[in-house]
Amino acid sequence: MKKSKSLINKIWFSLISGIIVISTFIISINYNLFNLFGGMPSLQDLEKPESELSSELYSSDNKLLGKYFRYNRSPVKFSELSDQLVTTLLVTEDIRFYDHSGIDLKGLIRASYGVGKNILTFGASGLEGGGSTITQQLAKNLFKIRREKKGKLSGVPFLGLVISKVKEWIVAVKLEEFYTKKEILTMYLNTAEYGSNSYGIKVASKTYFNKLPSELNYNESSIIVGLLNKPTKYNPYFNPENAKEKRAEIFYNLFKYKIIDNEYYDSLKVVDLSLNYKVENQNVGQATYFRTVVRNYLINWAKENGFDLFSDGLKIHTTIDSRMQEYAEDAVRDQMKRLQKIFSEHWKGKNPWIDEKGFEIEDFLENTIKRTRYFKSLLRENDNDTSFVFQKLNEKKNMKVFSWEGEIDTVFSIMDSLKYYKKFLQAGFVSIEPKTGYIRAWVGGINHKYFKYDHVKQGKRQPGSTFKPIVYAAAIDNGYSPCYPVVDAPVVFELPGQNPPYWRPDNHNSKWTGETMTLRRAMAKSVNSITAFMTKKLSPNTIVDYAKKLGIQSKLDAVPAVCLGAGGDVSLFDLVGAYSTFINKGIWTEPFFISRIEDKYGNLIQEFIPTKQEALSEETAYLMLHMLKGSKEEEGGTARGLNPELTEDNDVGAKTGTTQNASDGWFIGVTHNLVSGAWVGGDDRSIHFRDWVFGQGARTAMPIWQQYMLNVYEDIDLGIEKGKFDKPTKIINVEIDCSTYNNDIKSDSLDVILDKIDASDIF
Repeated sequence: MKKSKSLINKIWFSLISGIIVISTFIISINYNLFNLFGGMPSLQDLEKPESELSSELYSSDNKLLGKYFRYNRSPVKFSELSDQLVTTLLVTEDIRFYDHSGIDLKGLIRASYGVGKNILTFGASGLEGGGSTITQQLAKNLFKIRREKKGKLSGVPFLGLVISKVKEWIVAVKLEEFYTKKEILTMYLNTAEYGSNSYGIKVASKTYFNKLPSELNYNESSIIVGLLNKPTKYNPYFNPENAKEKRAEIFYNLFKYKIIDNEYYDSLKVVDLSLNYKVENQNVGQATYFRTVVRNYLINWAKENGFDLFSDGLKIHTTIDSRMQEYAEDAVRDQMKRLQKIFSEHWKGKNPWIDEKGFEIEDFLENTIKRTRYFKSLLRENDNDTSFVFQKLNEKKNMKVFSWEGEIDTVFSIMDSLKYYKKFLQAGFVSIEPKTGYIRAWVGGINHKYFKYDHVKQGKRQPGSTFKPIVYAAAIDNGYSPCYPVVDAPVVFELPGQNPPYWRPDNHNSKWTGETMTLRRAMAKSVNSITAFMTKKLSPNTIVDYAKKLGIQSKLDAVPAVCLGAGGDVSLFDLVGAYSTFINKGIWTEPFFISRIEDKYGNLIQEFIPTKQEALSEETAYLMLHMLKGSKEEEGGTARGLNPELTEDNDVGAKTGTTQNASDGWFIGVTHNLVSGAWVGGDDRSIHFRDWVFGQGARTAMPIWQQYMLNVYEDIDLGIEKGKFDKPTKIINVEIDCSTYNNDIKSDSLDVILDKIDASDIF
């Protein structure tokens, strides 16, 4: 009897002592005694747990264009989860979720028994997750306890794991106090990793099935829930057999817990994975080039305003219209695919990089690769051994390359791929609403995955004749009328001290007709000599000043050649912004692409208003619209080939541009509510059609604008209608109807005309 009593006392003593030790251990961990165990999440952390959220970029019609993230995560509410998804999660991860308070003792005992041990394993021996509740897993996801909250004892084998598990228990219990079961379940799905750079159920649903979480059925839910603990092993795209095995286990759980009957269970077992797999990145989706340009702007904005673009869940609202963006991308794709076929046939069997005499440039590829960061990096890594580096660059390997028919699997060296890609024509397109400055569409190139360079704002090229309206705007603003007559004859600028000491621009066909024509017809026909004549009257400095007023940001040299677009390179972005001034009654409005930025809760952080400045008088702006209409209306106008449907009951102004050797083709089109422009050319100026006729802007760039505008007008939901240019509030006292005057002009011989005009205007 004494022995029994003594044994009972010992048991009670051991039990009480154990309880005291365990309690002390838990309390010590909770308060991080002597910093032995590492910190715990604060009360504030528990009340407002933070997880990195993707910042989202929206179009003006509220369509998601893209995201900026380290971890691609977008949260949803419980009401946005399908019932089948919730049920699938519970039968897989925590069937007693609604019955426990954060720690499931039955689950822990089951997990321990599973390895034949009647002790707590704390997630060891493959049982991690087996005894963990959803709340515990949420604690681990939210607070990174095992990685970040470490103390002096955290590195001790096994003990460190015990400490981490106890911390998760403590946090789980606290989470149950602060949140409802629905909130916990939703937070868990929002914070979990699902592989393929998807974090959170919303992104996972889109990545694997292109669906919303509210649309997921048992099959899809089982695949996604199967990813929770081992997202690589059970990835249905890369490891479909593993995914099917895991899915079968989950289907059985649904049957075991009587969620589905035997017939439904049998039907699910034979269902295909039914994937619609697409990983979100900056190379897919709409406005890929635009998103990259905006990203660079937003990084600086976030730094200046104390935000992290990649984790703070900002909502960035842009001026892009997703429908107009689609039409712009379609136009660039369709027309460039067509044009590339012509270009490739044009150069069949030959390389398109040629010098001014038409001969292929020797060592073009070698000199091009030497300018790249990749080459310079290889050179540093290999002790500046150029021969060895080129040997590496010529090694063949498997790769995918771009084609207009889809990606091609091939065996190329780096030099092979460079040669292949340099034969492609590039393009840029941008469309602006001039009265607001809103950029409605932006296509920076032909394929962002393979060609990163943006040809809207980043790229700058000689504008050719699209610069001429700036010359004529300066002329009209200084008192000349659209009907002012000028002879098509040689104009020479003296250049003292230079070799040669003069500059005389040729017309595109190297001929002068001797015809006297109005400024309107001269601009419509893009006659170089008459543009040069007006520049000589005004001075190159005046032309550069007006270019700056109209928003040209690039450095321009005040040289005579500036009048023909050879005074410096400009961007398509700046050119289209300059033309928008004519529609906006002489007020230059800075084109902009962000309307407002909100925080993750929808609170307004900043609203953006464009910069405006008066550049021209209202009368001059209207007269320039009249001048631009001449490209379609005047005899010999460079835009005469536009589809008549575009000008029916509609004012359209336009200007084509083609630089020397047809290296660049431009087209800017102006209507009363849109100004849009296209550029087409090779990566390098030496890459172009051999024949100017094929490479002129009317043939390369104008078709892009035309297709885009036809589709915009066809979409009545856009509300962009045809119309007339607004007339100025003041009466214009300048003669603008030049038709009668043009008919009365007599065409003398060039020699007679040279005798009639002031020699100072020529020499």
